[in-house]
This record gives sequence, C-alpha cells and structure tokens, in this order.
Amino acid sequence: MSHEPNERALPEGLHPDTLAVRVSIAPSHYGEHSEALYLTSCFIQPDAETSARRFAMQEEGYTYTRTANPSVTAFERRLAALEGAEAAIATSTGMSAILLMALGLLKSGDHVICSQSMFGSTIKLLGSEFARFGVQTSFVSQTDVGQWRAALRPNTRLLFAETPTNPLTEVCDIAALAAIAKKAGALLAVDNCFATPALQKPLALGADLIIHSGTKFLDGQGRVMAGAICGSRKLIDEVFAPLIRTAGMVLSPFNAWVVHKGMETLSLRVAAQSANALQIARWLEAHPAVERVFYPGLPSHPQHQLAMAQQGGVGGSVIAFSVKATSPEQGRARAFHVIDSTRVCSIATNLGDVRTLISHPASTSHGRLSEAQRQAAGVGQGLLRLSVGLEHVPDILRDLSHGLDSCGRIT
Repeated sequence: MSHEPNERALPEGLHPDTLAVRVSIAPSHYGEHSEALYLTSCFIQPDAETSARRFAMQEEGYTYTRTANPSVTAFERRLAALEGAEAAIATSTGMSAILLMALGLLKSGDHVICSQSMFGSTIKLLGSEFARFGVQTSFVSQTDVGQWRAALRPNTRLLFAETPTNPLTEVCDIAALAAIAKKAGALLAVDNCFATPALQKPLALGADLIIHSGTKFLDGQGRVMAGAICGSRKLIDEVFAPLIRTAGMVLSPFNAWVVHKGMETLSLRVAAQSANALQIARWLEAHPAVERVFYPGLPSHPQHQLAMAQQGGVGGSVIAFSVKATSPEQGRARAFHVIDSTRVCSIATNLGDVRTLISHPASTSHGRLSEAQRQAAGVGQGLLRLSVGLEHVPDILRDLSHGLDSCGRIT
C-alpha cells in the first residue's frame, strides 16, 4: 500500500532489532503509537468507480479482508524486513503457506526434491496429497548434497528444505542447495521456522523463498496460528497474491496483529531460549539414561560447524534426545515415562513458546507417517523433542530428572 501522509519513512541500514519494532504500516489519522487492530471483513469505498479500480487491482486500496487487511499488511512488512525479503504474504497457518507455495509453483508432471527429514505434515502433503494430482516428489537425505544433485530431473521445479529439521535438528547447506537449484532452473524454498530470521537469513544464502509458521517463534507465546511466504515481489505479487485471493487461506487480522507484536521481542526471546537450550543439551548429553542428543549447538552434532556458520554461532532452542532402550517398544514406554513424569514442562506439540514443551514425535508430529517414513526421517520410538522456553534452567533440569533418573526401571 502507498505511504500515508502521516507516515515517516525509516532510514536505510537499520539493525534487525530496530526493524522488528519499527516496521509497520502508517498510523491512522488518530495517531496511535501501538498498531491498531483492524477487525473488519470489508472496507467502505468512496465511490463506485474507485471500488471498481481497486477490485480490478488497478489502484491501491483495501476492499475485502480476503484480499488484504491493514493488520495483515503490517505483519507482512515486518517479517519481510526481518528476512531481508522484498515482500511477504501471510497465510492462516504454516502448512497453508506450504500449500500456497505448492499450488502457485507446481502443476501435474512437475517434480519436487524434498528433505526426507521434513516435518511430518509436509511429507504427507507433498508425498501423498499432491501425488494425487500428478506432482512427483523425491525425498532425499537432508545433509547429503550429492543426493539432492542426483535426484534432479528435467522437470524439477522446486527444492524444499527445512533447516534445522523437525525434530532431529539436521542442518542442510543452504548455499550449496541454492547453487544446485539455480543450475537446474528450479527454485529453492527453505522452511526457516526453527532458526527464524533472528539466527538465519536463507535469502542471503541464495534461497528464493522462505516459509514460516508464525505459530511458533514469531508469535512466541503459543497464542495463535499463522504462516507466511517471503520472497521476491514478483513471486509474491504475481504468483501467490492472486491465488490466495481466490483460495482464501488468509491470515485473520487478529492473528496477524498478535504475531506482529510478538516479533518485537523475537531476537531477545530466541537468544535467551537458545542459551537455556545449550545448558540443557549439555546436561542431557551427560545423563546416563540418554542415548543421544540432537542439538546443533553441541560439537557432537554432525553439522555443528555448518550450523554455527549459518545460524550466527547459535544452536537455537529445540533439542531432540533419545532414551536408552533395547527395543522400540521399550523406547516408547521409557519416552512416555519421561514425559508423564514432568510437572513444569508442558506436554504439547507446538514449539517456540516461552514455556518449555515436551513431546513424542513418533506419536504426534510424525504419527501419520508409515513406519518406513519415520525410520527414513530418523524418528524412533525412544525419541523426545524439547522446545526450551524461558524458565529457570535448574527447574527444567529437575523436571526432566524425575523421569530420566527412573527410566531404567521401565521395561
């Protein structure tokens, strides 16, 4: 939308922390300092001719919230600024952002290369639902660049990675995948949900598109659902905007306003939660009941150096760890015991919350996958995922100790 008379343009070169609290839309004629919430489904037009031009997209102006809304615009502008993107488009959820991307870019006969370690619903959407419409998807190792290159076909249109992955925190080389995509005439999309723009800027590393679930860290307090795509203005305006106007997977003004305000503290939260996570990951790695810890901030992580280079030297705040067990059945029983023994951690499947959440991926986020798909993604029955919040770290360690210290008694 065009600048309003009372909007002062921000200077160039501002730090992301400044952009996170300053990029928005212009205040109304009332001059409110905190952004207004525009709870309206439609907008009054000055006359029929202006209405016609606006609905025909010949003139800027709000008409109907399924097309655009000031609260949603504010969220889109702020997220684009943080990601260093030309533009962003908001959606109702993170999965609807992936759906919008696929609907906008793919047709029957097209081919996608996707990490086999992606979020379970992403694997289902591309591997099952879009397969019904003739879109072919190859799932490859997240970390083996050679597999991505070998999977290329003449009809490959999209490479899609999530880094770090959910839940095993595997890290891919964004710049290497971007080079492969560019050479093949395809696009690279990166799900930046775990790292957020506070730690990682995929576009600066060569990616074409960024996917977000604003439900997670962007909101930061587990209040609302939201999603977004960031990228070039051409793709946003010419490919995705017309489609979302028709399909309607739009973000509600209230949810946009909540996440827009949440981003003001994004860098502070991510820094504090990541510092907490590193302490907890080190403690878990030394616990006798834990078989393995998956956390990019630990030197034991296979992609530790790459993660530190891509994520500004910070490991993030999501940890996965597996309990020692002699069988999948025992692993599941012991994982459930650890979860059920907690009193401070929330048993919930979201992440990025200021409150620590614990979950069992094999029966939740990856529960709809086949056993073969779970095995390919490395999601065993003894695996737990911890999204670290802002609690006092010793309190979380004591909470985890209740189950881990007695884990060996569970057969």
